[in-house]
Amino acid sequence: MAAAGGCRWRERRRTFRRLLFTVGEASPEAAYSTGDMNQPLYPAARTFAARLEEHFAQQVEAGSPDWRAGPPLPDAPAIEALIDAAFWSSLQREEGKAPEISLAFLPPERALGPLLLAAPLPLSPRALARLAPAVQRPGIHLGVWREGDQLLVWGTTRSVPSFCFVLEVLGPGLLVVKHRIREDSAKFRNVAVFEGEDVKILSWKAGDVSDHPSVLKTMLAPASSNPKGESDEVLLRLAVSMRAHKRGGTLLVVPAETEAWRDSIVRPIDYVVGPAFTELAELTRDATERDSSPAEGALGRVVDAVAGLTAVDGATLITDRYELLAFGVKIGRPDGRARVEQVVLTEPIEGAVASVVAPSQLGGTRHVSAAQFAQDQPDAVALVASQDGHFTIFAWSPREGKVHAHRVETLLM
Repeated sequence: MAAAGGCRWRERRRTFRRLLFTVGEASPEAAYSTGDMNQPLYPAARTFAARLEEHFAQQVEAGSPDWRAGPPLPDAPAIEALIDAAFWSSLQREEGKAPEISLAFLPPERALGPLLLAAPLPLSPRALARLAPAVQRPGIHLGVWREGDQLLVWGTTRSVPSFCFVLEVLGPGLLVVKHRIREDSAKFRNVAVFEGEDVKILSWKAGDVSDHPSVLKTMLAPASSNPKGESDEVLLRLAVSMRAHKRGGTLLVVPAETEAWRDSIVRPIDYVVGPAFTELAELTRDATERDSSPAEGALGRVVDAVAGLTAVDGATLITDRYELLAFGVKIGRPDGRARVEQVVLTEPIEGAVASVVAPSQLGGTRHVSAAQFAQDQPDAVALVASQDGHFTIFAWSPREGKVHAHRVETLLM
């Protein structure tokens, strides 16, 4: 398996090189070794740099005066160089592993408790790949800033201001541009996803979201959500954790006040939880009563435990109060109910338009059964993670008169 994985990685690297090299004899290593940062070799870096510069400028302009005291914003050439270096670093290997790093465009004097390098390093793919094993833990950023006409890596930081440009390397050819949404929040808002030639700029100007499920509203408008005691964020955390285990899975969220959902479940259920597991519900309820966030470590452990159950064949079932009822659940169509034939498909990215598709076009049995469940149980929501990283939320849309399939993996990276 390891050899096969290595072959796939080498083939992907060759493909990126074949598709994305600019014409000429230059290579990423040669360009960076000579300090030539004016000729990016990853075309998407140049194509989207100006648009990203405009986005960050607009965010600061729309913010309060406190936001305007934030770090200087990167200009298009700096964004171009950051994305280019990060992209080529993602295709390297250090000790047999692809780099996973986070870059923050920030001067060292604006960082809290920074770890400073006595001799800053050049912003080059090789330098980034070599540092990757030391900074791959969540929350650690490599600080990058200008010295003259060069961009240098000055050290690491665990804290970045709001609207600070952050670029994460998540895998070979996979980059995410993001920023913090509030000074008092640990959450980030994704701005753009780069995956080879495929670049998605997220759209936060949603239209009518009145019939969207609450978890999606939380994803689309995190800046306006309550920073403390926001229970809808539990589902967001569960979604992130489900996607992280990479085995695929389904989470059904049903109303606690009714058992109508039982009509859509095949019995007997293999793994019934009795009594219901309520630790996740208790953490959320206690935090709401205290008007505070749940203890971060405790919440993370319980979220991962519940999300891990979705890797078992079948669906995991919880109430909208976050009480775990069962896992390994098989979904069935109630007698006399119509088979789901079509769903409305949308994705919150610029240029995307809604389409009507058969649920089988979104995936296999897991997606079809989740769409059927959402059609038969309009008060419930089905969250589906695919092994390939895609993530879809199925919910009944009264406005459309159909199940709405929301593709949201770009929000969860």
